[in-house]
Amino acid sequence: MLMNPDKIAERQQRADRLVQARLRSKIGGTKKVSAHFGWNHNTYKSHDSGRTSFGLEDARKYARAFGVSTEWLFMGTGQPDDVDPEMLQPVDVPLVTWVSAGEIESQDGITDLDDCPVISTLDLPDGDWIALRVEGESMNRVSPPGSIIFVNRRDRRLVANGCYVIADETGAATYKRYRPAEDPPFRPASTDAIDPPQLQGMVKVIGRVRRTVLDM
Repeated sequence: MLMNPDKIAERQQRADRLVQARLRSKIGGTKKVSAHFGWNHNTYKSHDSGRTSFGLEDARKYARAFGVSTEWLFMGTGQPDDVDPEMLQPVDVPLVTWVSAGEIESQDGITDLDDCPVISTLDLPDGDWIALRVEGESMNRVSPPGSIIFVNRRDRRLVANGCYVIADETGAATYKRYRPAEDPPFRPASTDAIDPPQLQGMVKVIGRVRRTVLDM
């Protein structure tokens, strides 16, 4: 199975930061560093080169050894010299398609998200999360095209002005803001004049959108 290009890029960026941390230490190359800290050289070298990925526990070990921020080393957040707060746990969230989002809870739909690519984020509250990449301009006031939205499928309580992913009886999923005083209540939040979606039959709330992220 081919690895997701985003995951490959993330792995290499993490390896590049590990190289930076090693060079800052001025101990030497991978062989000298491994001997200095008592690490398995083949394992460390594969992490340093980006040939294999390393997880949070290894990141903490390397950060302590090289005197850099774990959060910077593992997630690319902040600067190497930052003092780590209590380390936030990264969460891998399945990145699904809009078609999949509409089918997730249908009787014949997707029940296992293990085969989906994942996107890592920090500090999500407890929930049942999926992520989707925003298409189109209908929610550009809060989520420009290309944004990643994080949807808590455990949070379906409708709140005025809350943003939700919903699906109609055909399984078509969409992302809209809830305005209970208007008809229809699920509406765009856009700088453009975009009509509300034409939903068919019963509307099902898939979950509430709690975070939107756009890479610059």
